[in-house]
Amino acid sequence: MHPYWPARTPAEIDDKAKQTLSRLEEVFGTDSIPEFFHHMAIVPSFVNDYYMNFKKFCYTQGKLSLKDKALIGLAVSHTAGVKSMTEFFARRLRTLVEGSESAQSQFVADALAVQATCAMYNVFFKFRDLSGSDLFNGMPVGLRAHTFAGTSLTDAEVELINITVSDVNGCKPCTEGHVAKARQLGLADEAILEAIQCAATVYAGCQFAKAL
Repeated sequence: MHPYWPARTPAEIDDKAKQTLSRLEEVFGTDSIPEFFHHMAIVPSFVNDYYMNFKKFCYTQGKLSLKDKALIGLAVSHTAGVKSMTEFFARRLRTLVEGSESAQSQFVADALAVQATCAMYNVFFKFRDLSGSDLFNGMPVGLRAHTFAGTSLTDAEVELINITVSDVNGCKPCTEGHVAKARQLGLADEAILEAIQCAATVYAGCQFAKAL
């Protein structure tokens, strides 16, 4: 038995949830529906909300490309510490990266390295912001971050990771700085907002998946 709710057979799933899962089959086509959607189906309103948000902000090209959205999904799910969703977005991202299997795997590894480096900086600059003292602002950062400029990712891709991860980690100085950098690189405000909508959707799924 699940620690939070009893297991249910497919026959016991609410009709509304079944309709949502049917729509998901159309979205994923020949690919199987990710397992986390099946677990969400125990709450019909939630799985329907998540399907609508996921389809629009994570699985449909808008101001951002599908590759960009998979990249954000990977970074956010890894930040949230949910392996099943990280693996899902890693597999999806590989299919959207051009080149050999080695190049695809390298891109995923590079993306996770950028995410980890961003998280490191989030801890530092968030402390400065929360410390209540200007004293630390005059002290050197002292943390190396050559990773931001030393991977196969474009500058814009790096900033999409930095914005969304900084937002998830609640680092105001980092979020402000990376939004400004993204604008300098030519990313439209609508694209930046879409990145946050994608990240918010992924993060919601991760929060639910942590109970699995």
